[in-house]
Formats: sequence, C-alpha cells, structure tokens
Amino acid sequence: MKKTLIEPRTLKGFRDYLPAAMIPREQLIETAKSVYRSYGFSPIDTPALEFTEILTGKGGEESDKQMFRFEQGGRDVAMRFDLTVPFARFAAQNINELGTPFKRYHVGKVWRGERPQKGRYREFMQCDFDTIGTTSNSADIETLFIIHDLMVKIGFTEFKIRINNRMVLNGLLEILELQSQSAEVLRALDKLPKIGPDAVIKEMQEQGSLTQQQAEKVISLTTVAGSTTDILNSLEQQLSGNACGEQGVQYLREIFTASERAGIPGDRIVLDPSIARGLDYYTGTIYETFLDQLPNIGSVCSGGRYDNLAELFTTQQLPGVGASLGLDRLLAAMQELNLLPDVSTPAPILVTQMDAAYTPEYLRLARELRLSGLNVEVYPDTKSIKKQFKYANRHGFQIVIIAGTDEFENQIWQVKELQTGTQTAVKEQEIIKFVTGLLE
Repeated sequence: MKKTLIEPRTLKGFRDYLPAAMIPREQLIETAKSVYRSYGFSPIDTPALEFTEILTGKGGEESDKQMFRFEQGGRDVAMRFDLTVPFARFAAQNINELGTPFKRYHVGKVWRGERPQKGRYREFMQCDFDTIGTTSNSADIETLFIIHDLMVKIGFTEFKIRINNRMVLNGLLEILELQSQSAEVLRALDKLPKIGPDAVIKEMQEQGSLTQQQAEKVISLTTVAGSTTDILNSLEQQLSGNACGEQGVQYLREIFTASERAGIPGDRIVLDPSIARGLDYYTGTIYETFLDQLPNIGSVCSGGRYDNLAELFTTQQLPGVGASLGLDRLLAAMQELNLLPDVSTPAPILVTQMDAAYTPEYLRLARELRLSGLNVEVYPDTKSIKKQFKYANRHGFQIVIIAGTDEFENQIWQVKELQTGTQTAVKEQEIIKFVTGLLE
C-alpha cells in the first residue's frame, strides 16, 4: 500500500528558522540580555497561555481582535499578544516576594493575528525590560539610556529614539474636554505617519466625535516643529494651566537634560509630540526607535510608562515603565542592510579528517581547542578534502585545520584562513595560541 505523505508547510505569518537565520537571532538576544543585565535587570518567564480575561481590554480593541483565543477543557484561554500584560499579572501575584522596585527582563514569543508583512509576523519574539513599583522619572530616563545602549551595542550608530509623554496628550484632551474620547483620539493619532494629518482629522471626527476645530487643535499640538527647546516651550504655552500637561512637559525636560549630561548624542534623541503608541495602557513617557536608513520598516524598539496596568489585578500600586526590542523586525532590517554574517555554524573552526587512522588525533585537537574557549567542529567523515572544503565554505567557517600522515610525523598542523586563502604550518605546541590570534 502506497504511503500518503503529508505536505510539509507552515501557517501564514509563521516561519521556520534555519541556522543562518537562527545564529544572528540568538546573538541579538544575548546582546540584549547583556545590556539589560548591565543595568541590574533580572530574568523571568511566564506561560504562553493566559486566561482570556487577563489579556482582553488591556491593549485596546485592535489587540483584542488579533488575539489567538480558544476554549480548552472548558476554560476560555488566549495566547499572550505581548509580554507587558502578563508581566503585570505576574507582578500582582509575586510582588510581595519580589519587593519593589523590581527590574525584570523577559525574552519570549508572542502571538498576534494581524496581517503579515515585511518584518512582521503572527508569531514573533519580544525582548522586554521593565521597572515596576516606582513613579520616579529617573526610571523613565534610564529606560531611554537602555534603548540607546542596546542599539549601539547591536552595532547601529544612525538611529532616532522618538520620545513623547502621554500626559502632554492627555492634558490637551482635558483642555478640550475630550477625556472620554481619549482612546479613539490616540488610536487615530498613532496613524499620523502613515495616513497624514487630514485623514487623522477625519478619523477623529468619525470615530471620536470631535469637531473640526478640536481635531485641528490636537494636530496643531502634535505637529509642533523646531528645536527641542522650541517644542518644549510651545507645548508648555499650549498646555498652560493644565497640571497634567505641564507635568508631562516637565518630565520631558528632565529626560533631555539627563541625556545631555550623560553624553548621549543629541541627534539620536528626538522629541516628537505626534508619538502616541496605540496600546491603551500607556500613561506617561513613550518611546519609539527608528533606523535612519530604513525608517519605513517601523519602530524596532518601543515602550513607555504604564502606571495603572497592574491595578487591574491588585489593589497595590504598581506603576511601571519599560520597552521591548522588536527582534524579528530588527533582524529583517539588518538583513536588508547586509549587516548579518553569511554563516550557518556557531563554530569558526573546522577540523578536517584526511585519514581514519588518525581520527582520535583530530578529535583530541578539537577538544583541546574547545577547552581553550574556542568553538570547533570536526568533519565526521574522511571524504575528499575538496568536499570538506566545500562544506566549510558553504557554512561560513573562518579557519580549516588539516593534517595527514606527513603532518603527524612532523607534529604540525596546516591552518588555512578561508577569507584570505593563507595556509600556515603550525607546530603542535603552538596551535592553540596561533588559532586564537587569528580569531581576535
């Protein structure tokens, strides 16, 4: 009977990761973790599944629509759409044991049933960091520093961290007596870069029931131009007399002053009153990071302050602030900019096998190199050297080590650098030092 084969395929918006894609992905994750740890953040993890009531109504109507939700064992459950809402639940459950302030980072997959597009998938990884249990603006300033340091350590120098404060926007809505329409206004405003001011004004009128004059005042505030000082002075003037708005402007002043004092290049930090962030839970400072060379790919590291999110799960005050590195979007950008190495092995060194009689020696050398801190692979078969070199080139090895009968008799190894083609005979007792020097 002929066996019926199942067609191997993946769901739309989901993807497999081959070694060439997974290696830089893991390297990026490790880079992010190292930056988070340098600021004292500790790792946590939470389940992929949550009770649906934990997730719904936290990120806005759009997030609720995109949620992967189903019934399991008579329970209404959903897959997390971000790592922030589960963290709020986590903190409410565990904060008595953890204490405040609590600084955490979390690397994990999230799921959103949105339309797949370049750099955006339905299953993707987030690399979050958050400080919870403090309203201090120093935590917001530190969040900016971390985003900056993270981008630099990844290897970028040309990027913009755009900053705003929801209190500025909320202050204007209070002045215009539009507090009840804040969700609709902010969601429309979040589309400003994509659809332009006229379309946003129209959407505010249709979705938020704003008058033409009210919508134009919102746009006027959010499109203020000039230097940082000019923008802050203009915002302060427009929000004069409103405590919420004035406090938001003051927080922004402090952030830019601290950034300057810390030596962060001013051209990388941009005050942008139009930044709104679509998620409903943000209450204060908000951040979006764009690459100068690929601004249209969207923000690659975003976040903000959320002072009320955890209060949905506990009566304890647990204000928080943090951001998330858009790992897959950033990798897509790096690939487009040719910043990813063309390798599919984490080992830069390949030890070839010329003669099966010497297999123990090939394995011994590889182990000694590993014990010295190097990643090494041994080709498992004694195939032709041509095939072994083809394997080395295909997977992106930097160094190939070769030895046959003559080399073993003379206690030397042939070391070939694939990029330059240079081959050197190295004495057995000098091999570790020599190879280590080539890789430095």
